[in-house]
Amino acid sequence: MNPDSKVFIYDTTLRDGTQGEGVSFSVSTKLRVAEKLDQFGVDYIEGGWPGSNPRDVDFFQQAKELELSHAKIAAFGSTRRANTPVEEDPQVQLLIDAETPVVTIFGKTWLMHVTEVIRTTAEENLAMIEDTVRHLKSNGREVHYDAEHFFDGYKDNPEYALSTLAAAQRGGADFLTLCDTNGGMMVHEVSEVVKSVVERFPDAKIGMHCHNDCGLGVAVSLAGVREGACIVQGTMNGFGERNGNANLTSIIANLSLKLGYQVNCAPKLNKLRDISLFVDEMANLRPDIRAPFVGAASFVHKGGVHADAVNKVKHSYEHISPEAVGNRTRVLVSDMSGRSSVMMKANEMGLNVDPKSPQMKEFLEELKGLEYRGYEYEAADASFRLMLARFLKNKPDHFEVIHYRVIDVHGEWKDELTSEASVKLRINGEVYHTVAEATGPVGALDLAIRRALEQVYPQISSVRLMDFKVRILDGKQGADSIIRVQIESTDGEKIWGTVGASDDIIEASWEALLDSYEYKLLLDAQQQ
Repeated sequence: MNPDSKVFIYDTTLRDGTQGEGVSFSVSTKLRVAEKLDQFGVDYIEGGWPGSNPRDVDFFQQAKELELSHAKIAAFGSTRRANTPVEEDPQVQLLIDAETPVVTIFGKTWLMHVTEVIRTTAEENLAMIEDTVRHLKSNGREVHYDAEHFFDGYKDNPEYALSTLAAAQRGGADFLTLCDTNGGMMVHEVSEVVKSVVERFPDAKIGMHCHNDCGLGVAVSLAGVREGACIVQGTMNGFGERNGNANLTSIIANLSLKLGYQVNCAPKLNKLRDISLFVDEMANLRPDIRAPFVGAASFVHKGGVHADAVNKVKHSYEHISPEAVGNRTRVLVSDMSGRSSVMMKANEMGLNVDPKSPQMKEFLEELKGLEYRGYEYEAADASFRLMLARFLKNKPDHFEVIHYRVIDVHGEWKDELTSEASVKLRINGEVYHTVAEATGPVGALDLAIRRALEQVYPQISSVRLMDFKVRILDGKQGADSIIRVQIESTDGEKIWGTVGASDDIIEASWEALLDSYEYKLLLDAQQQ
């Protein structure tokens, strides 16, 4: 174990990651992700399995035109078929035709797979591994050998598992990667096995490829590195089949910041959160807010004691500087908040607040009362900002609500239902009365208030609702239950959240809608 040595990062998001439920990339997005991974400093990018589907064939064809500055593209495939000359195996030929500088092949390590799955002999399996590696090397490729199910195979028959690595080494493999394909290994088991492999093959470059079925994908990968592995395979954000692959965002951060290993991504580590979000966006998936290092909640503080301590000494409740991985400290306000939490939140929003002012005491009492009644401001910064501005008496009065009304209208046909909303506002002394129809009451209210506000504030037309969530807080109350509505809005540049709560879903929605538009007007007023 040499913490000062270099560890290579092998990304298989575009191949193994796409086996995860709900994960898919088009050819164009795969190319964009490959470029981004290269810019970040990833060493190897596994693009797919040539011949397995038209998308991967197209990707490898177009990937030849990529101007990568550092990373090497790898094609993935299998050893030759049993009792087939390697030169006559079409799948092996497709690997060569992909014209990638690196080819990664997997072979069987577990005797049960050899005899029961591919149904050949132990000796023929060893020949399949050695022949395929040698053939790829003779065609000028850097070859990575993935020993599939290596740890299960080793537990079943250590000598045979090791003999498969020896076959790959005789063929000339550049890397021997040990795979925990089932994701079921414990950390101490992996440490012991990798140590024995390194002792048996002291001159080989050993790699790790681990899955996350026990929630230990990152831990067992790091354990393998500590025992001598010098390359780690994984996926960004832990994409992959079943519970996913080892998460490279966590592996890279831990290798660099915690264990002191050299990784080529280190100079760009402050872009780690950016690339995590980029990959999620390309896969059209919502980011995991609780992902270590890169999640939006990674450096969030909610309790008053924690917020106070962080305000005084940041590392008292933060294990690294958030900026090191491109993240930031955030403070949430709730009924658990104290004066320090509110002060930090206000400072984060650019507000100067006197912590000893009478308004601050009143504000805290109001905040706790509202939370008790069902409001929640963790995802509603805009509503919090507006409420704080009202207490500080620095919020402009852009409009005043006189009244609103919603009517559901049933048509002649049974399924013909529309909602009609009427809104009356006072803006700059003038009364604006608007009516709108939509398929639902919230949509009708939204249209009606827009029509009134846009007559004076045309910038409202840029605001659109991105998300609308409804939660019943206590189902035991039946139809009288308190309902919380949270709305996420954007003007194309900023995104903000607002909240409303009531035993009337229309009232709760109305409150959240009003805050959304008020916040947009407040933002514009501050920029003037």
